[in-house]
Amino acid sequence: MNDPPNMKMTLPIEVDPEIMSGAPVFRGTRVTVQSWFEYLEDNMSLDKFLECFPTVRREDAVAVLEHSKTELLAEAHA
Repeated sequence: MNDPPNMKMTLPIEVDPEIMSGAPVFRGTRVTVQSWFEYLEDNMSLDKFLECFPTVRREDAVAVLEHSKTELLAEAHA
């Protein structure tokens, strides 16, 4: 039986020095992951974020949140 893929390998994020000076962006876009977190900090909804950044797929934004939650909870239980 195969082990599940590493979560970091499946994240919809890429880092490329040629794109947004190497800041993590949603794969295939120029939208930084930091922008998504800033929207959340400003109490904006996922729908508003997607409206402002239509190149980001809903499932990708959710995947980033799920990964962040999983990592935070795992760290808290370590």
